[in-house]
Amino acid sequence: MLSVVVPTYNEADSVTRLAERLHIALAGREWELVIVDDGSPDGTADVAAALAPRIPVNVVRRAGKAGLASAVVTGFAAAHGDVLVVMDADLSHPPETVPALVDAIEGGAELAVGSRYVSGGTIEDWPLDRRAVSRAACLMGNVLVPVRDATSGFFALRRSVIDGVKLNPIGFKIGFEVIARGRYRKVVEVPYTFRDRELGASKFGTREVAQYVVQLGQVARDKLLRRIG
Repeated sequence: MLSVVVPTYNEADSVTRLAERLHIALAGREWELVIVDDGSPDGTADVAAALAPRIPVNVVRRAGKAGLASAVVTGFAAAHGDVLVVMDADLSHPPETVPALVDAIEGGAELAVGSRYVSGGTIEDWPLDRRAVSRAACLMGNVLVPVRDATSGFFALRRSVIDGVKLNPIGFKIGFEVIARGRYRKVVEVPYTFRDRELGASKFGTREVAQYVVQLGQVARDKLLRRIG
């Protein structure tokens, strides 16, 4: 079974479109959509829950805004699938690319990362400053993980990659955390076209940048300790 884990906060305008596009893209597969909502005041959780039973959705409601990374970890625990996909709710990650990520897992990879920075991957409708920040963040992460799009939040994995692994759900770069700490032998990057969110407001800010810098330091420290231990 396949579980698509999507953290949400004030995504009522996009969650239905996301679910419907996934429903089409994943036709013929056994799958579920796991929405982890951080108490969205716009009613995102209720909008998502109303999609059942037409779409196989499981809504996990959290009391407050505890962060994207911890929402994904909560989603992993609630999911029923052996193959897990993580993506954003704002349609910047195209649902139509999910089958390619899953196919990569079924083809022998334990981890498949949606990538903007491999051949075939592109970015559209993003301002120059955001492109620059993203590229710099990836270059810093490349030192610690074996993929070019180190900050991708669009990825698929076998559950075995994270079984027994202590993830530190700081900030919003849960993809980097899984790539850095997960247990896998083969990882592949699947190109996709990233588009800036179509609806709603971005949650990105200086706080998220600071948390990523802290995350980089923690991963680097832990890797060093394992080598000298």
